Amino acid sequence: MSFDAPSSAVPLPPGVLPDGPLAQSQAADAHHAIWELLEAVTDPEIPVVNLREMGILRAVRQGPQGLEVVITPTYSGCPAMGQMEDDVANALSQAGVAARVVTQLAPAWSTDWMTPEGREKLRAYGIAPPVKSACAAAAGAQVVAFATRRVAGKGLVERETVACPQCGSDNTTEISHFGSTACKALYRCLKCMEPFDYFKPY
Repeated sequence: MSFDAPSSAVPLPPGVLPDGPLAQSQAADAHHAIWELLEAVTDPEIPVVNLREMGILRAVRQGPQGLEVVITPTYSGCPAMGQMEDDVANALSQAGVAARVVTQLAPAWSTDWMTPEGREKLRAYGIAPPVKSACAAAAGAQVVAFATRRVAGKGLVERETVACPQCGSDNTTEISHFGSTACKALYRCLKCMEPFDYFKPY
């Protein structure tokens, strides 16, 4: 396994994605069998989604020292990253594939890299997926977009509208900005009264 510090990677222009589930190059197509093999490698913290669907699996490429599989953590301090590296390496080893697992921090992971299938699996699992695009500015829109609600004595108050993954109601409120992990916030539905995690957009 290898670790690439941010300074060793070349950041891409805004709106441009590396190889991976959202923008596979012709070079990535040549490694289709490897991508298929790694479909079985799931997120250790959310086993219903695989690393490709989460956007963590970024590229399969030919590097200077041979075949490389590139993964990017959801955030630099993610405690599950070591497990992800081991799981990818084990899947490759069991299939007899000689490849190096490279952890790359730049460009930083974004919730925009999640696939539609991955988002729907999160919802079915009880985790609300991000409700806005973290990279909306790349398309000329504002990055931060808010919904509003009326609060007695305070007029309109801006807030994010997060639908409950249990009953679908958007009458929800944030309980804590940090949920079961740092990348999620803890919400409660005010209709069914169930608490749930929300994957914060970034």
